[in-house]
Amino acid sequence: MNKTLHLSIASALLALSACNSDKPEVIDRGPQDPLGDQLNNAAPVALPPSVKVSKTYRCGDGSLLFVDFMSDDKTAMVKTEKEGTATALQMAEPGKPYTAAGGYSLTGNGDAVTAELPGKGSQSCKA
Repeated sequence: MNKTLHLSIASALLALSACNSDKPEVIDRGPQDPLGDQLNNAAPVALPPSVKVSKTYRCGDGSLLFVDFMSDDKTAMVKTEKEGTATALQMAEPGKPYTAAGGYSLTGNGDAVTAELPGKGSQSCKA
């Protein structure tokens, strides 16, 4: 049994000593990227904000207003139809209304807001 143990240890050491200790060969996979250095040195890209909360409001004239408040706390996406196109409203500074060109304005972000939409004027809306 002792001879078998010594023989197996010797064969394991012989097998390990036969291993190649050189570094692996690097294979070039094609031409270098011409924009590689520019991309490596580029400034980090900021991801767009995600939806923080979605609310549906019933306005004074009986219409619905669909609002997605974004995670950056500066953007609100407003739709007048559930599957309609959203209009991005931006808040210039904290505490000011969300606004967009064309006469869009939204004040508040809780269960009650005041919305001003083109052709509809200003009205109160509740969630």
